Amino acid sequence: MRSILLVKTSSLGDVVHNLPVASDIRARFPGARIDWVVEEAFADIPRLHPGVRRVIPVAVRRWRRNLLAAATWGELREYRTAVRSERYDLVLDTQGLIKSALLARQVPGRRAGYAAEAAREPLAARFYDDTYAIPGNLHAVERNRRLAAAALGYEPNLPLDYGIAAEPLAAAWLPAAPYCVLLTASSRADKLWPEAGWLQLAAALNARGLACVLPGGSAEERERAARLAGGMAQAVAAPPMGIAELARLLAGARLVVGVDTGLSHIAAALGRLTFCLFAGSHPELTGVHAGDTAINLGGAGAAPTASQVVAAVTERL
Repeated sequence: MRSILLVKTSSLGDVVHNLPVASDIRARFPGARIDWVVEEAFADIPRLHPGVRRVIPVAVRRWRRNLLAAATWGELREYRTAVRSERYDLVLDTQGLIKSALLARQVPGRRAGYAAEAAREPLAARFYDDTYAIPGNLHAVERNRRLAAAALGYEPNLPLDYGIAAEPLAAAWLPAAPYCVLLTASSRADKLWPEAGWLQLAAALNARGLACVLPGGSAEERERAARLAGGMAQAVAAPPMGIAELARLLAGARLVVGVDTGLSHIAAALGRLTFCLFAGSHPELTGVHAGDTAINLGGAGAAPTASQVVAAVTERL
C-alpha cells in the first residue's frame, strides 16, 4: 500500500477522532504516504500528526454560501488539481456524508466508506467502490479505525494512538504557577456548564496551587472567559489563538476541564488529564476517548453538579 488519501473534513472533534486512523495505517504500512482532505479551519489538526504527508484544505462551508462566485469555482478546480496530482491506492472517506463522498468521488483510485446502513447519510454509500457495515454502537474513534482496518485488510487490534504532540506554549501572559485550562465555550447553548460551577471549580483548583487559563474563540466566548476569569482568584483569559497555538496551550496544562467541544478532544489526544462535562449530548459515542486520562461526566439533560466535578478532579490530583 503506497498512497492513501483520508477524507475527514469536519467538525473539529470529528477530525481529532480520525487521527488514530493515520497512526494505525503507519503502523501496518510504515512506508505508506498519507494525505488528508479537511476543512480549512481545522487543517492544523492533521498537520500535528507526523505520519500525514500532505494536508489538502477544502472550504465546503464557505463554498456553499458563495456557490455562484467565480472564486468558489476556481477553488474547486484547485482542489481537483491537488487530489488528481497522483493516483491513490485508497481514498477512504470516514465522514459518511454526501459532501465528503462527493469530495472523494473527485479523486482517482479505489474509494471506500461506510455502507448505507452505517453512514450518517446513507446516500453517501452510492459514491464508493467498496462499502463496509461498521457497527453504530461503537465510539466514533473505534468506528473510524475499524473502517480503515476493513478497507485495508488488517485486524483492528492496535493500541490506541492519536500520534500527535505539541511543544508547550511559552508566552509572557501565561501564569507563573502551574496551570489548568478551562474550556467553557461551546457552539451550542445546551452544552454549556453553569458559570457558578466554573467559579467553584476554579476555587478548588486554586487551593491546590493551580492557576486557570480560559480560552475563547469568538468575541462572545472571549467576553465570557474574561467575565469568569474576573471572578477567579488566579485566572487569565487567553488572547485570541489559532488551533496550533491552542494545542500548545493544552500541551502545557496540568489538566484540562471542558464542555463537549473539539478542544476537549485535542487535550485528550495530547495525553492531558481531561475531564469533559456533558449537558446537552451523550458521551458514549463521541465523548473524550483516550484511556484512563479521559473522563466524561454527565450526559444529555443531566449535567454534572459542581460538587461532582470538583470531587472527580481533586481525586485525580
